[in-house]
Amino acid sequence: MSKNMRVLSVVAAVLVSGAALGAEVPASFDAKNCKAEYPKASLMNEEQGTVSMAFLVSASGDVKDSKVEKSSGFKNLDKAAIKSLSACKFKPGSKDGAPAETWTKVDYAWKLD
Repeated sequence: MSKNMRVLSVVAAVLVSGAALGAEVPASFDAKNCKAEYPKASLMNEEQGTVSMAFLVSASGDVKDSKVEKSSGFKNLDKAAIKSLSACKFKPGSKDGAPAETWTKVDYAWKLD
């Protein structure tokens, strides 16, 4: 192997490991312990759907901001999901291995049994 090839290999390894160190891990939550209550009007109207949301989670695991990214098609279901999940305690995300404020995406499926 030539000297130039060895230098390129070392530079590539440093860039890859540097990128891994700067990685951001999004926050998460336990879906079993954090459920939204089906809105009564939605039950009566047999509304179902999946709402896609984004939450800004603090380094302590509290939700600081939230938004609907894709509606379920029903405002009552979207509002109930945002309200309920915003009250949940999340496992904080991390940046460079330390707890940090991060955005995380959550899909919540409303299904009638």
